[in-house]
Amino acid sequence: MRKLLLLLCIGTITYTASAQDPVFSQFYAAPLHLNPAFAGVTYAPRITLNYRNQYPAWPNAYATYSAAYEQSVEQLNSGFGLVLMTDAAGDKVYKSTRISAIYGYQVRVNDVFGIKFGVEAGIIQTTVDWDRLTFGDQLDPITGPVDPGGNPQLSDEQRPESLNKNMFDVSAGLLVYSEQFYAGLSVKHLNTPDEDLLKVNENLSAGIPIRFTLHTGMEFVLERGNNRNSASFISPNIMFIKQGDFGQINGGAYAGAGKIFGGLWYRHTFSNPDAVIALVGFKEGIFRIGYSYDLTLSKLSSAPGGTGGTHEISLSINFEDGQNFKRRRNASRYNDCFKMFN
Repeated sequence: MRKLLLLLCIGTITYTASAQDPVFSQFYAAPLHLNPAFAGVTYAPRITLNYRNQYPAWPNAYATYSAAYEQSVEQLNSGFGLVLMTDAAGDKVYKSTRISAIYGYQVRVNDVFGIKFGVEAGIIQTTVDWDRLTFGDQLDPITGPVDPGGNPQLSDEQRPESLNKNMFDVSAGLLVYSEQFYAGLSVKHLNTPDEDLLKVNENLSAGIPIRFTLHTGMEFVLERGNNRNSASFISPNIMFIKQGDFGQINGGAYAGAGKIFGGLWYRHTFSNPDAVIALVGFKEGIFRIGYSYDLTLSKLSSAPGGTGGTHEISLSINFEDGQNFKRRRNASRYNDCFKMFN
């Protein structure tokens, strides 16, 4: 019954609403999703992998997978990135896949202050597995989606001509930063691409809402790093997101001490407390792996069986932490506050 209700809910969503972007709790471990201006903040190439499993008590409710590559070109004051993300809802009944290219440009105002600009362009593909949807006219009060003989109930809903759609998408971002402070603004889906597959009501289809993200933080170094050991620091930060009628604010702190890092955040939506997020991670050489858990605070936590919270795993391969690039980075006269993003 739980899976049936989930599929019914997903079917309703595809008819009446434009999807909201998935937001990683470990936003610092998916910087290109947060703001395209982050492209190339490391001296060397970096690969990031992210997995998010939201509400696992509802089988395969929401799962998000992401892979990203970025490369800085110091001679051009530029950075380049490539991002691939898949977001699947309702056991992959409704799926969105995005691939995009990112370019970032850096302006060094002086030795302690910099500005980065970023633009992103790509393709979004949405698909619906129509044969796995369950609609209201298929539900019998007694037998559910089957008749007394066990045969599936038929629906009068008309199958659309196409069950997938491709859209062009454009985003942009800005970062200002110094040795201890950063602030950024990103604007996703500037062209509000229309992802409506079913075309139930043309007046309701206004495209993917523009997503505004404001984020800022400070970094306090507790112990300077060197060629052998990473720096120890603490970074309080806050993030605000607004997309359509949806909005959230995250506040908390990230801390790193040698090979160990962790963090704690509180997330509040416009209407209610949402979650407490706890992080723990380990860093060794060029590898960094983190695990976070979102403890649900909203009314969903009191639903039968609860939600199971949200689990996230991130893996970063940052070649900047190899010995050759470490020497270049430590010899640089230019410092920034992006340790938590690196």
